[in-house]
Amino acid sequence: MIGENGGMRSPSRFLCVGDSMTIGRAGDHTWRYRMWQHLCATLPSGTYDIVGPRDELYDSPDPAAYADPAFPAAARRHLAGWGEGWLHMAPVIRETVAATRADVLLVSLGLIDLGFYTDSDQTAANARRFLTEARAANPHVRAVILPVIPNVRAATDAPFAAEVDRFNELLAKLVADLDAPSSPLLLASHPPSYDIHQDTYDGTHPNASGEHKLAAAFADALHQAWELGGPYNRTNRPNRPN
Repeated sequence: MIGENGGMRSPSRFLCVGDSMTIGRAGDHTWRYRMWQHLCATLPSGTYDIVGPRDELYDSPDPAAYADPAFPAAARRHLAGWGEGWLHMAPVIRETVAATRADVLLVSLGLIDLGFYTDSDQTAANARRFLTEARAANPHVRAVILPVIPNVRAATDAPFAAEVDRFNELLAKLVADLDAPSSPLLLASHPPSYDIHQDTYDGTHPNASGEHKLAAAFADALHQAWELGGPYNRTNRPNRPN
């Protein structure tokens, strides 16, 4: 790739950061897999890498445990953990970005924080710390951040639902406040048709249709804001090894 000053531009290095909705468990494809398919279909070979210190599912280190065991090792990399949130990722993101040389973060965090660890203000503070630490490792890092999608608990727990709504408001303000030309931030759109009764298998974790909708939220933000890749098409299939 040719950079703005005529030199060679390094490939974009994508790091998926998330909780149980991102890491997945045995039998899942994961939205990471759907994103890999999208990148394969819309970006030239050699212009991107998927990076991260982990590659396993929540309950299995065996690559055959993915719904598609052909999901290649180089594309399975991530920084996600079951039961992990902004609270857990903020202390490790600097070293992870430094070690992997990640420059595009795709982040889906917050539900576990609000559900078990921190209120909306504390969660927003941890999100700020996360972004500050990521920039300490790479001052030009870019990030696409997904708002928290209310899960089944929010349908019956009004205080929890209010905390989710308030955090999403704080997150939007945080992204607007910290966005900079040298290190742009995007708040992805809540998938408009996402339905926890149709797109999850338990009211929280995405099934196949939910995986596509989460991947589409990231892919469409990348395309619309930065002309990176193309519009998401759930029928995309990799047409080459990566």
